[in-house]
This record gives sequence, C-alpha cells and structure tokens, in this order.
Amino acid sequence: MPWAGWLADGVLVVHALFVGFVVFGGLVVLRRRQVAWLHLPALAWGAFVIGTGRICPLTPLENTLRRAAGEAGYAGGFIEHYVAALIYPPGLTREVQVLLAVGVVVLNAGIYGRIWRRRRSGAA
Repeated sequence: MPWAGWLADGVLVVHALFVGFVVFGGLVVLRRRQVAWLHLPALAWGAFVIGTGRICPLTPLENTLRRAAGEAGYAGGFIEHYVAALIYPPGLTREVQVLLAVGVVVLNAGIYGRIWRRRRSGAA
C-alpha cells in the first residue's frame, strides 16, 4: 500500500502535535479560555499514558501503517522513539517517568491557577 507511508507520517505529525498540546496547551488557554475543554481531557490522557507507562494507541497505528508501506516499525512508544534522545536522560526509570507526568500536570495546574486568579480579580 503506497499511501500507507504517507498516512503513517500523518499519524506521526498528529501525535507530535498532540504531545505538544498536552505539554503547552495551558499556554493556549491563557489566550483562548474556550480551549480548556479540549486541553483538560488531553492533559489527563497524556498524564495517564506517561504516568502508567502505557502506549498511546497512535503508536501501534503508526507502526501498522509503516509495516503496510514496507517500512520498519519501532518498539516502545512514540516518546521513547522520537523524543527520548532530546528530553529524557539515559537510563530512564519508571520513577523519572512518573515525575515527568507529575511535572506536566503541575506546570499546567499553575497556568490554570493563574487563569482562575485573573478571572476572579476581573469579576470583582
């Protein structure tokens, strides 16, 4: 299937954008509060997947499409394969993975706290 490689690349792009939205979506909410209803579930899902060590369903989908295109898939998850060398230290442990999940939630909780304080002070 010649188109499967293109679809796999599309899944890769969507996956990367989703990861970026999970991590930095709170910053988008600072400007557009209505985006919160999309970001909060995405944040919860991202923290759940990272914190529990699960594989996002987009990873097997990408691998299936790559194999259908005659390409090699990869073992492990999206983050480990594409991003690990950039943001994860060598010898990543389960504890570090949980800390990363907590860090993403704490970062975004701080942003949402700022939004909430702004809204309260504006309403007063």
